[in-house]
Amino acid sequence: MAARDRSENTERATRSTEVSRRPYADVLIIGGGINGLATFRDLALQGVDVALVERGDVVSGASAASSHMIHGGIRYLENGEFRLVHEAVTERNALLKTAPHYVRPLQTTIPIYSTFSGILSAPLRFLRHGAGKPRERGAALIKIGLVIYDSFSRGGGLLGEGTVPRHAFHGRKRSLEQFPQLNPAVRYTATYWDASLREPERLALDVLRDGVAAGGDRARVANYTEAVGAEAGKVTLRDAVTGEEYPFTASVVVNASGPWTDLTNLALGDPTRYMGGTKGSHIVLEHEELLAATGGRELFFEHSDGRIVLIYPLKGRVLVGTTDLEHDMREPIVCTEAEIDYFFELIAHVFPHIAVDRSQIVHRFAGVRPLPGHGDLAPGFVSRDYRIEAERLPGTDAPTVLSLVGGKWTTFRASAAHLTDRVLELLARPRVRSTKGLPIGGGAGYPTSERARRQWVADHAGRVGFDRAAVLLERYGTHAAEVIAAIGDDDAPLRTVPGYSRDELRHLAATELVVHLADVLLRRTSIAFVGAATRETAAEVAAVIAPVLGWDAAAQAAEIDHALAAVHAADPGFVSAEADAAAAAR
Repeated sequence: MAARDRSENTERATRSTEVSRRPYADVLIIGGGINGLATFRDLALQGVDVALVERGDVVSGASAASSHMIHGGIRYLENGEFRLVHEAVTERNALLKTAPHYVRPLQTTIPIYSTFSGILSAPLRFLRHGAGKPRERGAALIKIGLVIYDSFSRGGGLLGEGTVPRHAFHGRKRSLEQFPQLNPAVRYTATYWDASLREPERLALDVLRDGVAAGGDRARVANYTEAVGAEAGKVTLRDAVTGEEYPFTASVVVNASGPWTDLTNLALGDPTRYMGGTKGSHIVLEHEELLAATGGRELFFEHSDGRIVLIYPLKGRVLVGTTDLEHDMREPIVCTEAEIDYFFELIAHVFPHIAVDRSQIVHRFAGVRPLPGHGDLAPGFVSRDYRIEAERLPGTDAPTVLSLVGGKWTTFRASAAHLTDRVLELLARPRVRSTKGLPIGGGAGYPTSERARRQWVADHAGRVGFDRAAVLLERYGTHAAEVIAAIGDDDAPLRTVPGYSRDELRHLAATELVVHLADVLLRRTSIAFVGAATRETAAEVAAVIAPVLGWDAAAQAAEIDHALAAVHAADPGFVSAEADAAAAAR
């Protein structure tokens, strides 16, 4: 296809023309992470004319580097953040009901190696704002924390109606019966319930879809569109695909660019100093022995340096994380070799007889938490709460710029509601509906019992068969009905990743703002997460979606190289090897 046609097709995919053709709205949101998307949805539900721009792909920044958990934040109790913990537990319980297709109960176990350690240092750390040598929390301190956590969780609904299960403590003998590979030095284990977020990016896409459906022509979004400046009260936007720049007028600007908030404000002419985010990295391992050793539970514990870390079975792999390191947002965000060594150390601390090496890493990723500036405060002690800062766009009395400082996956609905309320106040408009209890995307009508699930699958199995319909329901919630409707009689599974089919990926490419191959491998599917994003797979996926996005052979080759570089950005050796192999093949 000609280059002009490719450009037109890409612009259609990004919906950038919908923003540039009408460059004004009541509200402009800068940032397509979960907090920006949730605010977009909330404002659209109020009937506000709202546009959202994201400089990369939607949910490709900090929101794409999560630990795949929806949690109340038990460790924040030590920081005295009781309001945040209560809100987080409330939002966790709500998400189990409003997004049951992606948010599920997660049994979590803490291995404990002492009885009284930390009982005195914890309050001292609170008073000293995290100063002093970290001390491992012992059973007594963890017990106190879990009792308080239970009291916050009694609102009910984690495993159904009523109160959530209380935590349980077990001694060494019982702990080793449950986890035979556990470090024999363990003295206790404590088990409690939180929630898993199996598909963060797909949940974010559902939030976006809800906003577009609610707002119609008054809710527009453009990914790969960056706010690069401001002049005469207008924000200058740049289309990253075409290079076009144009002014955009809005009564209110919402800066929801997460750890990039200060850099966004600087581009708008306001050198703020709100942020002080810390980097968190993860690795994904294909390791059957380690997967079995977890017993299907997340292991959540404190390492010897005071960091809270996790070993988490997910999608047939094991997710290990996370670090908490200072980071300069002008530098690349990558998982380093030193961090991998750290992860191997913590695995050995919990499962000393299980050998792990780099050959078993199938994916790694890193992101920066959108934390507030914290001076000399230890990173692990920085508040995970959020606040809203208001400034004027430089050079004019209006519009107002609202910057979200902080925010986390678990509380995205609540933080978006606060942002929306501030925007409505500035616009002198009433809130017409609440997002509390409102189903999200494919969570609407999702069958939560086995009987209801089988009935839904049977009702939709005609075109694709029972087993395939069940897989699609698990993958997309009730939006699977739309995917099934898009599948033709000649559909076929991919040769390299047979869990996905050709028509399925074409549907995603046509309906989910896909611009680049990396968008599909990293965020529309789990292909990269499970370690299946090889050059062979990338080539097959590119060929499948090329007719939808208008890519010719040269465009496909460029997309393959770009996608592999994005997937393996933290592993230059892998990229070099892939490039060498490709060059040799050519």
